Amino acid sequence: MGEPLVVHQMKKNLRGLGLHTVCEEARCPNLGECWSRGTATLMILGEVCTRHCGFCSVEAGKVGMVDPGEPENAAAMVKRLGLSHVVITMVARDDLPDGGAAHLSLVIREIRSFNPKTKIETLTSDFDGNWEALERVVEARPDVFNHNIETVESLTPRVRHRATYNRSLDLLSRVKQQDLAMRTKSGLMLGFGEKEKEVLQTLNDLRAVGCELLTIGQYLQPTSKNLPVVEFVRPEVFEEWKRVAEGIGFRSVASGPFVRSSYHAEELVGCR
Repeated sequence: MGEPLVVHQMKKNLRGLGLHTVCEEARCPNLGECWSRGTATLMILGEVCTRHCGFCSVEAGKVGMVDPGEPENAAAMVKRLGLSHVVITMVARDDLPDGGAAHLSLVIREIRSFNPKTKIETLTSDFDGNWEALERVVEARPDVFNHNIETVESLTPRVRHRATYNRSLDLLSRVKQQDLAMRTKSGLMLGFGEKEKEVLQTLNDLRAVGCELLTIGQYLQPTSKNLPVVEFVRPEVFEEWKRVAEGIGFRSVASGPFVRSSYHAEELVGCR
């Protein structure tokens, strides 16, 4: 089956259930490859975000109502695709008291109810620092809890709207405090103008809060409205950062120009 046909069929399945993927909304360069392998990262809580991050092409603005049928539809989609590992990500919903945590918890539980053998990875917002909301998601017991730190501390205010570097570290730390066995994961983009010593500090900071899985990729400007690329990092530099990260204790690292948070996620966590 040719890739265009696979992509067309995937879109048909998603639209039929009223679902969205971050693959499409964030204009991921790996969309064709991943979809041709029958994998996708479902994006819940709508397709409009309440934040205006400088790196992201997901539409930001006035959000819609939460779809009560989304948990059941997500479970149906996972079953239809026969996924062994599914990534559930979300737009930031700062308009909701819990940031969408209760809804995400329902999605996790519904997927597990209908797909007991499927490994579930969540890629969440920071819930605006609402740690009671975070606890609800951890209590739903995803197999992997992913929250991206995105960039180094000095560039965070420019790259990430409303989020803070220390809050992201705090979130990952709290996940481990609540469930020591839960695998935690984070992602970092290069190319914003960060310095080597800042990248190393970020890796050390992530390890200090128990983060085990890591992705490092090249920032690519998705639209003319987003931040420009300051540097295109050479492939050998990504290889070196992989060696460094593994050397300081990360269990598994994916590092390369086209690596994204959910790229080959099942392999990174050892599902296959």
